[in-house]
Amino acid sequence: MGNLLALLPLFLSFFLSFSISISISISIGDSTGNSSDPIQTSSAGSLCAQLIEPNGYSCAEHTVQTKDGYLLALQRVSSRSGDLRVQPGHPVLLQHGLFMSGDAWFLDSTEQSLGFILADQGFDVWVGNVRGTRWSHGHVSLFETEEEFWDWSWQELALYDLAEMLHYINSVTSSKIFIVGHSQGTIMSLAALTQPDIVEMVEAAALLSPISYLEHVTAPLVLRMVAVHLDQMVLAMGIHQLNFRSDVLVNLVESLCDGQVDCTDFLSSITGQNCCFNKTRMNFYLEYEPHPSSVKNLRHLFQMIRQGTFAWYDYGILKNLLTYGQLKPPAFDLNSIPESLPIWMSYGGNDALADATDVQRTLEELPSKPELLYLDNYGHIDFLLSVKANRDIYDHMIRFFRSLEKSSSS
Repeated sequence: MGNLLALLPLFLSFFLSFSISISISISIGDSTGNSSDPIQTSSAGSLCAQLIEPNGYSCAEHTVQTKDGYLLALQRVSSRSGDLRVQPGHPVLLQHGLFMSGDAWFLDSTEQSLGFILADQGFDVWVGNVRGTRWSHGHVSLFETEEEFWDWSWQELALYDLAEMLHYINSVTSSKIFIVGHSQGTIMSLAALTQPDIVEMVEAAALLSPISYLEHVTAPLVLRMVAVHLDQMVLAMGIHQLNFRSDVLVNLVESLCDGQVDCTDFLSSITGQNCCFNKTRMNFYLEYEPHPSSVKNLRHLFQMIRQGTFAWYDYGILKNLLTYGQLKPPAFDLNSIPESLPIWMSYGGNDALADATDVQRTLEELPSKPELLYLDNYGHIDFLLSVKANRDIYDHMIRFFRSLEKSSSS
């Protein structure tokens, strides 16, 4: 059990799980987030300097401010033979999942990591980092130790963070953008694409482990967490930041496994059986993952599981009336995503989070017919870190993007 517990942070970082940190706050740079220049040279502590430039790729750090004052990091990456000042490729925004950040797209070799692959294919690669993650830069007035700093869920990540990143990229490139999302990044993307002012900036979307519904999650440890209402318990304790780098997490998850859930294969108990995940690189992954998130975000995800909805945050009847003018939160209407928007999706038969039944429900509600790639033996993590993902997934995605470039130029 000792070796298992040492690996808990990475396993939990890939999607629905939690940890707690009462007073610890991890931040990079100035926690007030003050920045006079949205384009910055990469410092020694930046994502560009740590993971991208050492592999020979040009990389520039950008800072974007959301409407509610959060300062997000964006990286712009060019191929090893490219020049950021002369970037001919189509812009692509990579949007990471829960408890991860932009580093997730660069954790394997240059031949296996999607961020490097897209850059080498000549795309103008932009890497998103949502609020609260270590690569982003805090808030214009709030500190990470304040409760209000963590008062958000994936709803704000979609409508504020993703929206502002798209607007920034669009203003810099004067081009519509290809979005690539994984896991929570697909929740954000699908929610954002229901909004007319956001979808008009998007050329197409490619979704890995696509999620808008979570009603049929089968991951036993996740279901255990939902059943005991851990999200509500943590909020009742006055804890608002989810920070995996604490001993409390290890003890808490061990208690959930003990006699209740078979955690012998801990990763599978959360994500489903992964066919092609490179476990030999675990120690390297742990150098970067996990990143913090908010308890409110976890609670919103658990609401999706309990209620079978793809909706705004549920505050309860009284606050729903005050916030939304109705008893229940409004749904994100997938049918409002334009039929003309090209969508590509890849999902797996062993994914215990993005279950095929829920994916099918998403497909039934979309007005368009997305291009689909189904991989029977793939689990949730495989779509990001499979050693075979280049051939199994990314080649198909790139052909999808190329076909759209050809049709737009003809």
